[in-house]
Amino acid sequence: MTERRLPAPWTTTAATGLASSHSRAWTWVAAGEVVVAAAAVVADWFIPAVVLVAMAAVSLMIRRRGPGSLGFHRTAHAWRLTVQMLLFAAVWSLFNIAALIPVTNHLSGQRQDMGAFADLQGNPTLLVVYLVAAWLLAAFTEETAFRGYLLTRLRDVLGDGRLPVLFAVVLSSLLFGLLHTEQGLVGVTVSALAGVVYALLRYRCRTLWAPVLAHGFVDTIGFVWFYLFGPMYGLW
Repeated sequence: MTERRLPAPWTTTAATGLASSHSRAWTWVAAGEVVVAAAAVVADWFIPAVVLVAMAAVSLMIRRRGPGSLGFHRTAHAWRLTVQMLLFAAVWSLFNIAALIPVTNHLSGQRQDMGAFADLQGNPTLLVVYLVAAWLLAAFTEETAFRGYLLTRLRDVLGDGRLPVLFAVVLSSLLFGLLHTEQGLVGVTVSALAGVVYALLRYRCRTLWAPVLAHGFVDTIGFVWFYLFGPMYGLW
């Protein structure tokens, strides 16, 4: 019978120290990614959400991780999630025009700038273009960029405690709001608050597909409304 040897204390300590150094190194890498991502949004590089998705792809390759690490988890009840997010989008859209947008309008003395969508009313071809863009560039790309990549890297830097997660949600949502500066102060405010809600959906439903669906349905409702009736600046 051979005697079982235990690892020497110095070996265990060295291994622990090496693992700790490795973890700190990746934390610094994540911090650098957050800084570059924030700069891309603030400086409005190209299409910032696309830039962030490209960064996410490189980041995953370096880490040898898959999209699941950003929150793209499969759900056993895909149809149920889809219906839930459609219902959520309807309620959130109503809340926007009934409360959030009017209150923001009155408090700021400004109105959300919807000039970019002025030609949409009564134009079915343009409606199709906007709907495709809504799902590809807004719902999928922006949610991957902000609720997937940026929020995950912020948590890598800040940690997993309740307060760090809250700070990560707020910071990523503020940057998401700045993505909509062409809509004025009201557009930035409404988008930032929407970012917080989309982040909560990601954690509540435990999959990034939840905010992707919600975002896509919200934009779809908005564009169909613009097509039929023109821009809506609130009910009061």
